[in-house]
Amino acid sequence: MNNMENVEKFDVSVILPIKTSKVLGFEDYFKKCVESLKIQNTQINELVIVYCNETSLTEYLNGFDFGLLNVKKLEWTEEPNYASQINYGIKSSESKWVSLFEFDDEYSTIWFKNVKKYSESYPDVDAFLPIVVDTDEKGLFAGFTNEATFAANFSSEMGILTNETLQDYQNFQMSGMVIRKSSFSDYDLIKPSFKLTFGYEMFLRLTQKSVKIMSIPRIGYKHVNLRNGSIFWNYKNGNEPLTNDEIRFWVESAKKEYLFDADRNIKYESQIV
Repeated sequence: MNNMENVEKFDVSVILPIKTSKVLGFEDYFKKCVESLKIQNTQINELVIVYCNETSLTEYLNGFDFGLLNVKKLEWTEEPNYASQINYGIKSSESKWVSLFEFDDEYSTIWFKNVKKYSESYPDVDAFLPIVVDTDEKGLFAGFTNEATFAANFSSEMGILTNETLQDYQNFQMSGMVIRKSSFSDYDLIKPSFKLTFGYEMFLRLTQKSVKIMSIPRIGYKHVNLRNGSIFWNYKNGNEPLTNDEIRFWVESAKKEYLFDADRNIKYESQIV
């Protein structure tokens, strides 16, 4: 990150939830994720880390060199929950915009510069999605996400994610997203009770409330897909993987629950007739 006084700045808080450091490759992933913030062409306002009270994780974070980044470390003492930790980080942030981050991911160097540019050019847009490069754990290319808004006949407005198109197409990545805090000030961004489709429900709820979401046609984020021990890896390969019936339940629940602002704490109910 440039330390000159005249460096371009963007009023955004990056929210980074961490459950544990006891996963394969944590230190290497974490160093790369923080480095991707240090070398941004545009300086962020703050990095907000919401971390669980694990001794080894606490010691690691306290001893880590964040350089010139403005870092706020918030200990999470309740049961680990990705959504709850993000919501807490957002409420504790002090910026006009927030962005969602994961410790095994990286921002592209120009991401926040592009968001600042687009937010000034499109002041009616409330949230910006990066084109995400998905990789496997070895760093090999696995695909792109968020690029579909630019496909022919995908939506009525090129690059805009709408509620109508979300009814039939769910594959959008919320990590890396930058969203205006005021666009969801009356409710939590993510519902903690949801499994698997919490991001999908969030997009449905936001677009139903006329929150305007645009994909920026530039690669802005690198995401490690199905990292061993990650949330979605556990849904597929953990001790209690989700069944096909559970997957259907959470997809259908997202299509119903987005009409409610509050998390109604729904539980899985069998869809098998």
